[in-house]
Amino acid sequence: MTDWTPGMAGQVALPYPFYIDIVTKRYFDGVDNKNMTQVLNCFAPDAVLYEATSDTTHKGREAIRAMFEKLFADFEQIWHGNFVHTADPASNAICSQFTVLITPNGGEQLRYENCNRFYCKDRLFQDVTVYMSGDNLLKEGDV
Repeated sequence: MTDWTPGMAGQVALPYPFYIDIVTKRYFDGVDNKNMTQVLNCFAPDAVLYEATSDTTHKGREAIRAMFEKLFADFEQIWHGNFVHTADPASNAICSQFTVLITPNGGEQLRYENCNRFYCKDRLFQDVTVYMSGDNLLKEGDV
């Protein structure tokens, strides 16, 4: 088999509910509850998370962990909801649009309307692209 690329042909499709479950019940539930283990269990060890709006890339689970450690430390409340999903099982991908309500420590709540594109490999996120409606909140952490 050739090297994996996002959306490549010939992948084994997973049932449609799998994609909704990993995004909402595992990943975003973990983010909203600041459960690092739950969040990282969604990512392959060499996954890439790319925040397109600010051109910021986090390569590998440890860089992704550091980014989430910073996010969790800087914001007292995080909520993701109002999801609209479009899954493409043939390419192991799901696109999710959603609302983010996030409150900086000691600050006023911010509202974002974001969209993420998740590509899975072996039932884990391998390549994630984040489009934010405001300033990048996914800053590099200390690796």
